[in-house]
Amino acid sequence: MPTWSLRRRPGRTLGLLLLLTVSFLVLRRLNWSTLLPLWLQPQRLGLRTKGSDFMLEDSIFQIFGGSIHYFRVPKEYWRDRLLKMKACGLNTLTTYVPWNLHEPERGKFDFSGNLDLEAFIQLAAKIGLYVILRPGPYICSEIDLGGLPSWLLQDPDMKLRTTYHGFTKAVDLYFDHLMSRVVPLQYKYGGPIIAVQVENEYGSYNRDRAYMPYIKKALEDRGIIEMLLTSDNKDGLQKGVVDGVLATINLQSQQELKELNSVLISLQGIQPKMVMEYWTGWFDSWGGPHNILDSSEVLQTVSAIIKAGSSINLYMFHGGTNFGFINGAMHFNDYKADVTSYDYDAILTEAGDYTAKYTKLRQLFGTISGIPPPPPPELILKMTYEPMRPSFYLSLWDALLFMDEPFKSEIPVNMENLPVNNGNGQAFGYVLYETTIFSSGVLSGLVRDRGQVFLNRVSIGFLDYKTTKITIPLTQGYTMLRILVENRGRVNYGNNIDTQRKGLIGNLYLNNNPLKNFRIYSLDMTKKFFQRFIADKWSLIPKEPTFPAFFLGALSVGIYPSDTFLKLEGWVKGVVLVNDKNLGRYWNIGPQETLYLPGVWLDKGLNKVIIFEETMAGSVVQSTDTPYLGRNQYVN
Repeated sequence: MPTWSLRRRPGRTLGLLLLLTVSFLVLRRLNWSTLLPLWLQPQRLGLRTKGSDFMLEDSIFQIFGGSIHYFRVPKEYWRDRLLKMKACGLNTLTTYVPWNLHEPERGKFDFSGNLDLEAFIQLAAKIGLYVILRPGPYICSEIDLGGLPSWLLQDPDMKLRTTYHGFTKAVDLYFDHLMSRVVPLQYKYGGPIIAVQVENEYGSYNRDRAYMPYIKKALEDRGIIEMLLTSDNKDGLQKGVVDGVLATINLQSQQELKELNSVLISLQGIQPKMVMEYWTGWFDSWGGPHNILDSSEVLQTVSAIIKAGSSINLYMFHGGTNFGFINGAMHFNDYKADVTSYDYDAILTEAGDYTAKYTKLRQLFGTISGIPPPPPPELILKMTYEPMRPSFYLSLWDALLFMDEPFKSEIPVNMENLPVNNGNGQAFGYVLYETTIFSSGVLSGLVRDRGQVFLNRVSIGFLDYKTTKITIPLTQGYTMLRILVENRGRVNYGNNIDTQRKGLIGNLYLNNNPLKNFRIYSLDMTKKFFQRFIADKWSLIPKEPTFPAFFLGALSVGIYPSDTFLKLEGWVKGVVLVNDKNLGRYWNIGPQETLYLPGVWLDKGLNKVIIFEETMAGSVVQSTDTPYLGRNQYVN
């Protein structure tokens, strides 16, 4: 029997060594937590409380967090923004989850592309960030209806954010789907999610005492096993606490910090303190100033929060953009819609650039940890392109010929109840109402939010929250009355979210007599909407265009497509789409004067630009490498 000799079998020896090497490399890459049965896996304790401290495993853990909303940032830039967060010295990402974007139609879920929540969370883990998830169902977030789907408002008796059956039934189905994605990403299962927030600032709403316990149970029943948190501002902290859930606070000033910390101690005794939202700036509304917060004040307040032994989350670390029509609104005394930019005067700008706040906070967090943070990534290149001059035009009235047959109704129907989108109504955009009148007089009705009134093709004024009546001049015989109504954004915070239906609400009256027999067009301005306008539908721009109208042009881009900002001087109000991506609204009342155009949405060569303009067009669309968000006003 031959004896084994390595010398006599060099080929076999090399093969064995190669097999061992490959096996080692493969085994290194395996996620053992998914292969081993639970009883063999090392137990992970997760985020816990011990007196006034958070504990992660056996170590005291102070949360240095920052908010980035994946749905407000192009997916191609997620890595850049998260690396900048890590390089600032932060250890935790927080993000909201927008129900309205993930379930645009009942039972039809979208977690693809820019809405790939799992990919965002997994990327944070790869970069070395923990995650606090804020799944709602209501999230506020300055997003339309606080992230709740508009199809909920089809129910005339709907009571949002309560245990009303119509609401909880929808929440249960949504959570069934969402939590199946989220549960495996929890820390105790090897993922980065260390905590989950129960709803959002419910104490300031507080319509139903059974609601928050219901949401807590809904999370737990679907497998959420990490620490649960609530989050409330000064108006709702005392009413927002839930048994078995750690309360956290939202604020901007050191005075609020002292007051709310005292309230926290009285409510839950000695527990870890956390400022879930330290507001690093503020959002802007159309017609108002650009809100800013001085970087020195931010540094002082963040230092005071940490010195008080509190964990902190910077809201926002990076705000991003309300692309499309997703912006929310406020309506206390006056209705105020949020602008397209969600720059927020945050730690990073809307386009992800560094600020003085970033520099100061990076030094602060580095000093506290005693470990220099990783080097910040290079800035993404910005570019100024040649002005884009639209070449083609299509009036709205001519465009109607290429649209689906209008919905016919004896009375006006609000946007949410239109028979479109597989019975889910219309969520965003515009609605056009047409009817025939035979006399002059006073036209009146509730228009939500802004309606341009036409006789045939001639504009005679606007109806909105403040202007509820308009005089119809003398007409001869048959006249087409048209009202183009824009949903400018549903309220995202306050007690009136149940009444956020858009379009014409109730009857439209002429001389106090209700008008009848309407033709209603859904103008949602989606990619599918614009596919109707094929090349032969467009014509050259006339000397005197008829408005509203669509304009078509091409933006020329060189070898390296780069970020830019579109400037629409001479244009009044409308929407811009580039390569079928809706950049959002523009309006010359400001404060925002430029629209952010990510370079990753551009192609080398010619890029299709469509502008929908309501009242008056400029001759060109300019671009700049510097945004202009309006005159500054310091946040109080």
